[in-house]
Amino acid sequence: MPDTLQVNINARGKEINTYDAIVIGSGISGGWAAKELCEKGLKTLVLERGRNIEHIKDYPTMNKAPWEFEHRGSITKKLREENSLISQAAGYGEDTAHFFVKDKDHPYIQEKPFNWIRGYQVGGKSLIWGRACARWSEFDFTAPQRYGYGIDWPIRYNDIAPWYSHVEKFIGVCGTKEDIESMPDGEFLPGYELNCVEQHLKEVLWDKFKRYYVSGRWAHVTEPGEIQKKQGRYCLNRNLCMRGCPFGGYFSSVTSTLPWAKQTGNLTVQPFAVVHSVIYDEKKGKATGIRVIDANTMKATEYFANIIFVNASALNSNLILLNSVSNRFPAGLGNDNGLLGKYICHHNYRAGTGGTFEGYRDKYYKVRKPAECIIPNFRNVHKQDTDFVGGYVIFSGASRETTSERGIQPTIGADFKKAISEPGGWTAYMYMQGETIPKEANHVRLSKDKKDQWGIPQLITSVGYDDNDDKMVKDFLAQGKAMLEAAGATITYEYDNHQAPGLDIHEMGGVRMGRDPKTSLLNEWNQMHRCKNVFVTDGACMTSTGNQSPSILYMSLTARAVNHAVEEMKKGNL
Repeated sequence: MPDTLQVNINARGKEINTYDAIVIGSGISGGWAAKELCEKGLKTLVLERGRNIEHIKDYPTMNKAPWEFEHRGSITKKLREENSLISQAAGYGEDTAHFFVKDKDHPYIQEKPFNWIRGYQVGGKSLIWGRACARWSEFDFTAPQRYGYGIDWPIRYNDIAPWYSHVEKFIGVCGTKEDIESMPDGEFLPGYELNCVEQHLKEVLWDKFKRYYVSGRWAHVTEPGEIQKKQGRYCLNRNLCMRGCPFGGYFSSVTSTLPWAKQTGNLTVQPFAVVHSVIYDEKKGKATGIRVIDANTMKATEYFANIIFVNASALNSNLILLNSVSNRFPAGLGNDNGLLGKYICHHNYRAGTGGTFEGYRDKYYKVRKPAECIIPNFRNVHKQDTDFVGGYVIFSGASRETTSERGIQPTIGADFKKAISEPGGWTAYMYMQGETIPKEANHVRLSKDKKDQWGIPQLITSVGYDDNDDKMVKDFLAQGKAMLEAAGATITYEYDNHQAPGLDIHEMGGVRMGRDPKTSLLNEWNQMHRCKNVFVTDGACMTSTGNQSPSILYMSLTARAVNHAVEEMKKGNL
């Protein structure tokens, strides 16, 4: 690709390529931007750098039995060697590899170890996400200000609460109302029942620690409401979600928001569209469009719109904005303060523990539950009560031991058949999802000399852990062990795997929200301070990480930002 792009626009190109709004990315937040914009009557173009995916048609492994896979679901040595990075991702396997990017397909530079997990297709990573959907509480939004790390959020829980409800009602979130201060209730479909050991843990944790143990708030249709029925979604509890679900049991852009946007007649989806940059018009003082490179032909095309939503997933959104240079913004779009690409953060998933339980041999469970249990954050909630700042939630569950956990080796004959006909004993696990603290040193930037196959500068990642993360891990391991042992478990493992940032797949920041243009890139509406018709509502916008999973917050921020953008457009302010 030459340094000077040859743009593919004919005499009527600008007219043909003009829309009311453009959305970069078709994943969790991009799909929501498309739905909300199209419902409000805007002709909307969604740009997706990967291939097209159609519900059911493009789920090649959705109904395969284990013995129908050539390697019984295992990853071959060759595949692992060719994809040493992506094959570490949670959920990656022979049955799901088609939704993950191959390592060679988009190179980047790791100044510090960072495992960037990506899914390039219509639907993005919404096809392979974990689906945890607990709400942030007021404590999450105020923690940076209260404890003196990062900058203050420009919004509070009450600002986003109605938008949480708006999103939950549409996507379908299961859960149980518990009245927990650090994890607010939402609009729930019926939650999954706790099995006998999970119920035992719930009772022990409350009796001995005054801590909650609850059924997870999950983007899963346990019992479809009217809006999920209209989307044609229900669940058979197969727990094969990441293959692509033919029943639409879990929320994805492909099963929910994009089809909903399409039925308005206002949606255009353009796959194989690698976004090069946002076009800024200095005379108009705003962004006017997007420069795109065709992933297959390498031809460049420009598309134009009044409103632009950047939802390419956190690091790619940073990359696009950094590459959007002009005379007005030589360091990247809206980057007057030099903070674009800085304060990148993630979630700390390094540690876990588990054990076995005696008894309960006469008990089992009804379904292959595609949701975990949650122990809401109990650290530094009302005040700082540890030697670290931030908090962590714990994901947990209990089940009967598998044959491999019991040490049963595959063989043939009556003895093997007898051994596998009876389930093993009970086990339970816990693992942490910890807040990490935004730091200027944790950043991404563009390479000055290395480009990818589309002629776009490669992204350099420079993100690491710190002493605060180590202290949090130590605390979790002590608390996890104490809780399991209090419930009568024999601890069989505990670990701090020191995994590289990125494997949590919750990268955040770089284009953070804030009140002051001197210290942030976006205002309280996810609108760029210095380029008012550009909105960023994916993980790049995050001011801090909180301790709950962030995806439903992205969706809620997106719906709220679209509402604001359309109101501003009607007033003539965009």
